[in-house]
Amino acid sequence: MEKGYLAIILHAHLPFVRHPEAERFLEESWLFEAITETYIPLIKVFDGLARDNVDFRLTISLSPTLISMFCDPLLQQKYLRHLDRLIELSEKEMERTKPEARFNSLARMYHEDFVSTRAIFADQYRRDLINAFRGFQDAGKLEIITCAATHGYLPLMEVARRPSVRGQVKVAVDLYEKAFGKKPIGMWLPECGYNPGDEEILKEEGIKYFFVDTHGILFGEPRPRFGVFSPYLTKSGVAIFGRDMETSKAVWSSIEGYPGDYLYREFYRDIGFDLDYDYIRPYINGDGKRVNTGIKYYRITGAGDHKEPYSPEAARDKAAEHAGNFMFNRQKQIEYILGMMGDRRPVLVAPYDAELYGHWWYEGPMWLDFLIRKVRYDQGVFRLITPGDYLKLYKNYQVISPAMSSWGWKGYSEVWLEGSNDWMYAHLHKMAERMVEAATANKNAKGLRLNALNQMARELLLAQSSDWAFIMKTGAHSPYAHARFQEHVAHFTELYDEIKTNRLDEEYLRACEEKYNIFPDIDYSIYAT
Repeated sequence: MEKGYLAIILHAHLPFVRHPEAERFLEESWLFEAITETYIPLIKVFDGLARDNVDFRLTISLSPTLISMFCDPLLQQKYLRHLDRLIELSEKEMERTKPEARFNSLARMYHEDFVSTRAIFADQYRRDLINAFRGFQDAGKLEIITCAATHGYLPLMEVARRPSVRGQVKVAVDLYEKAFGKKPIGMWLPECGYNPGDEEILKEEGIKYFFVDTHGILFGEPRPRFGVFSPYLTKSGVAIFGRDMETSKAVWSSIEGYPGDYLYREFYRDIGFDLDYDYIRPYINGDGKRVNTGIKYYRITGAGDHKEPYSPEAARDKAAEHAGNFMFNRQKQIEYILGMMGDRRPVLVAPYDAELYGHWWYEGPMWLDFLIRKVRYDQGVFRLITPGDYLKLYKNYQVISPAMSSWGWKGYSEVWLEGSNDWMYAHLHKMAERMVEAATANKNAKGLRLNALNQMARELLLAQSSDWAFIMKTGAHSPYAHARFQEHVAHFTELYDEIKTNRLDEEYLRACEEKYNIFPDIDYSIYAT
């Protein structure tokens, strides 16, 4: 019998970006890159494991905004055109690189990848990636959980707190149920942002467990008996899992983590920036700015500007070596911890952003494939498990009150509340207050008023996305984050004023609904008191 368990959790999320007014829009490429470089590579890994009858158990959180974009026909069609451009570009690269054998083989590799990706998306799954993930869940391989509706950072929802948190949670649960035919049992709190008491709202919506960062558990009261190597119950009865730092460091750390190995592919050298502008111009975004294409010919190599050509064979061997190393270290870690757990077997909770696998770390899906196979066949100390399955192992869990926490820089809320973004919260608090006011004053609304109130709820949720504050903090794409946030505030305020004065502009409302068509079944009354 195994001595412990490893729970790998992949958090898959992108902000809702949809621009029907433009044929090609820079920020929509976030989704297209993620599908090409992360989500379809993961699906290929899962398909391969299933084909080879390799038993595995993983957990993935699909955020409601990501699900909504996966299902959007406009974005699906735009993605196919994006792939067609990459296929055409890779064909040109095969011709251009003929004199250089090492680069030519890489160009052929990318061409094969793009063609394969298109076949998987368009033919195998008929543009329905949700169906792909649902199939793995139905087969008992994946435990798919949800996230707050628009990835709103819950600890900073201070005004109209309960209705705001309830709106983020309930809309997410409802969308998940529509997509997967059942309610989710787990929830990823955006940024692992936990505020004491929010679990009561999770319980109302049927959520059985959620995650916090390490210090959310270790600073809990009373002192947690098993550290982060066991789940605990909150006073509401919802279970809580804490992140294991050792498993995180092995992958996340820029100094000690595997992705920084010199044999792996360099993320920051892309032909979108390296090649002549006139050559690359037809394959970058409509605004003419250089962007990543996904075609990268160099490995990390080391410090400085000199980079060696990428070797897929050497990178594959290194990924297998790193998978074995990771497995060995988890074996030793579990054997060491087991002696302190009494009659309970430990679980190592390893949460990661899904886009680390493939997008940022090109070899990540390959590493995951090697790891799963090695865990299944090369050892007997631990096995893969999901949080839902672990909770079934024991009847009793210690009750603690977790500490307020996040997995952001310094562990609390500084990333989302500092000089670049603190101005947002006066607007967010007023919007939440007005949403409760309008929903309460207009119970049982019908017709145009009903539609306007529902759109107000959408605009509030979209403005609450933690992505805008994060982007402002990091500085990349900051103008877009400012524009998006201000647009949602403007839409919300205009609709609120029109409802208050009973002068609804149907044309304006329809324009808002068409552009931001997320959550078609939303019910504004979730905000009524």
